[in-house]
Amino acid sequence: MVDQLRLMHVHAHPDDESSKGAASTAKYVAEGIDVHVATCTGGERGSILNPGFNHPGILDDPELIGEIRREEMDRAREILGIKQDWLGWIDSGWPEGNPKPPLPEGCFALVPLAEAAEPLVRLIRSFKPHVLTTYDAAGGYPHPDHIKCHEVSVLAFEAAADPAAYPDCGEPWQVSKLYYHHGWSYLRMKAIDDEMKKHGLENPFSERVRNWVVREEDEKRLTTRVHCAEYFHVRDDALLAHATQIDPHGFWFAIPHEVQEAAWPTEDFELVTSHVETTLPEDDLFAGLR
Repeated sequence: MVDQLRLMHVHAHPDDESSKGAASTAKYVAEGIDVHVATCTGGERGSILNPGFNHPGILDDPELIGEIRREEMDRAREILGIKQDWLGWIDSGWPEGNPKPPLPEGCFALVPLAEAAEPLVRLIRSFKPHVLTTYDAAGGYPHPDHIKCHEVSVLAFEAAADPAAYPDCGEPWQVSKLYYHHGWSYLRMKAIDDEMKKHGLENPFSERVRNWVVREEDEKRLTTRVHCAEYFHVRDDALLAHATQIDPHGFWFAIPHEVQEAAWPTEDFELVTSHVETTLPEDDLFAGLR
C-alpha cells in the first residue's frame, strides 16, 4: 500500500473544480490525501453569470475578468485545501447563439493536442498522482474547452508513463487509475425529485427529469460512488468563492442539503483505466491502493 496518496483533478476553467467533485475532494483532503487541481485555462472569456456581482472597473475594463477569476480560484483553493496549477492556455469562450461563431485564434481548443498536453505531462511527472480524474469524451457538456480537457487528460495519462514521450518533461510516472467525473445522472436527478416531492417541495428540475431520455448504458457507467454528504457545505462554500460565475440565489442552491443527503449522498465517477486490482462497484477512488 502507498504511504502518501495523491489525487489530481484536471479541469477546463476556474470554478469547475468547485462544481464537479468538490465534496469528494474535501473528503479526501480531510483524510490526509494530497489533492492537486490542474486548471487548463484562466476563464478569461467567461461571462458574468451572477446578476448580483459587482466589481469596480469591470464595466470599463472587460479584460479584468481574467484577473478576478484568478482571485476567485485563490479563495476556492483555500476553502478546499488543495494545491492548484494553471496550465496556461486561453479560454475558448462559449458565446450565446446557434450556430456559434468560429473559435478565437490562439484559444485552448485550437492548440494542437500534443502541444496542449505537454504542461499536464510535466505536472503529472512532478506531482506523481496515483489517481487522475477528468471529463468524458463529451466534456460533461459540449464546451470546446471541456472536450479539449478530456483529450489532453487522456493523452497525458498515457504519455506521462512513456519514457519516449516528452523526454524533457521529467522522469516518467505511471498514474494508477483514470476516472471520468459524472454529474447529473438520471438516477441522481430522479432520486432528488422523489425526495423533494416527499417533503412537499417544488423541484426546479422536475421538467428536466420528466423529459430525460433514459439510456441504460449511461447509468452502468457509474462505477464508483464516493460518499461525501458531510462535505456538501464545503463544496457550496467553494462554489460561492467564484462570485462572477455563481448566483447565490440560483439553481446550484435550490435543493436543500437534507434532501441531497437523503436522496444521493455521493459524487459519482467512471473508472476508465486501472493498473491495480479493484472490484466494481467501488466507493473509493483509491480502491486497490489502500
